Amino acid sequence: MVLLVTSDNEQFVVDKDVAQHSALLKPFAENDSGSDQPVPLPNISSSVLKKVLEYCEHYRGVQPATTDPEAQNFTTNLNEWDKKFMAVDQEMLFEIILAANYLDIKPLIDVGCKTVANMIKGKTPEEIRKLFNIINNVTPEEETHTREANEQAEGH
Repeated sequence: MVLLVTSDNEQFVVDKDVAQHSALLKPFAENDSGSDQPVPLPNISSSVLKKVLEYCEHYRGVQPATTDPEAQNFTTNLNEWDKKFMAVDQEMLFEIILAANYLDIKPLIDVGCKTVANMIKGKTPEEIRKLFNIINNVTPEEETHTREANEQAEGH
């Protein structure tokens, strides 16, 4: 068992085979010294860790499907469970991605990034800015220049 302590001081006791999904936690899971030292996770809240652990529990004992961009349609190919798992509000989605990055859970990072890629696929820059509440600080002249440079680079 591995004892995790979140930023809001909630404690989670996690089975070693669940903790193995995280490269950060793997050494603690493999430690057979009987140490019950808690592992502080100062960047992760309990609500986010619950979601991350749900993912790791689902894939307990199995390796998640390949996330190699060469092996599949990288931006759209998510299995149904992963799609439902990532059907969360935007703030939670990005918190899950940040937590997966901190914990070094590569398949979960990929699922999160694929979800974001699917959200923006086929959208205009203006639609993307609206979706993510991004302020456009680019002048129309800069935007025109960038568009023309991209068209030239693409050979149009």
